[in-house]
Amino acid sequence: MRIFVSAILVAASCFGANFSGASALEFAKKAVAFGPRPPGSEANKKLAAYIASQVKADGAELIEDAFTARTPKGEIAMRNIIAKFPGKSGRAIVITGHFDTKLFPGRKFVGANDGGSSTAVLLELGRVMAHQPRVDDLYLVWFDGEEAIREEWEGEDNLYGSRHLAERWRKDGTVGRVKALINVDMIGDRHLNIKREMQGNARVRDLVWQTAAKLGYQAYFTDESINEEDDHMPFVKMGFPAIDVIDVDYDPWHKDEDTIDKISAQSLKIVGTVMQEVIHRLEQ
Repeated sequence: MRIFVSAILVAASCFGANFSGASALEFAKKAVAFGPRPPGSEANKKLAAYIASQVKADGAELIEDAFTARTPKGEIAMRNIIAKFPGKSGRAIVITGHFDTKLFPGRKFVGANDGGSSTAVLLELGRVMAHQPRVDDLYLVWFDGEEAIREEWEGEDNLYGSRHLAERWRKDGTVGRVKALINVDMIGDRHLNIKREMQGNARVRDLVWQTAAKLGYQAYFTDESINEEDDHMPFVKMGFPAIDVIDVDYDPWHKDEDTIDKISAQSLKIVGTVMQEVIHRLEQ
């Protein structure tokens, strides 16, 4: 297995830099340093601006998908941040995650794993994919408004950014160009345990799990199954080949203890390396 992994990493170095867990952890620290980041907050806006600046630095096309969400607390201005690395095939690969945090009035919930880890993995993917020739368009999407505004997850009080973009891409025909859409969420846990989310596309899910196994990460991408409502679901419902990569076994979930000390550079590297290799395989 070590020989096989080495061969893959050598191949990866031929088409770009390798994913760095240490670099991703630094991105997570920067996200968390903004403090609680619920939609509409100043911290949320500052993090969105930081992400946008990194997208520009990576040489990608920046697309700011601004919209007004109708929430139980009234209308809130939100925006998804999209980095587009253009290819030549007319097809597209999409990696997504959310950058907002759950609103807990009176608490300092910084969401290091729940919001911070997905932000970080996407930022590091942007760094390693920067200035590379691509076969397919590669989209990295940071969703706003994944979390419910009320305390409980009910009805349409959630997934604001992903529902908005899924509808937009359905209308403009992007749905027909997408080879795979992979959402990552809560993937920085030191005790990484990613189960198969079964509502998504079986072909894409199998590709991700097979890739993880060939990289030697089968202990972290397990064969246990779950059903999870997350940012992939608006796309699944509209016919996109979409899946969710999420670790739901996380004790500090939605607690103030979801802090940066709970995040592992190794876990970020495992997920990021799998995503990088899956992108490479999808372009073959």
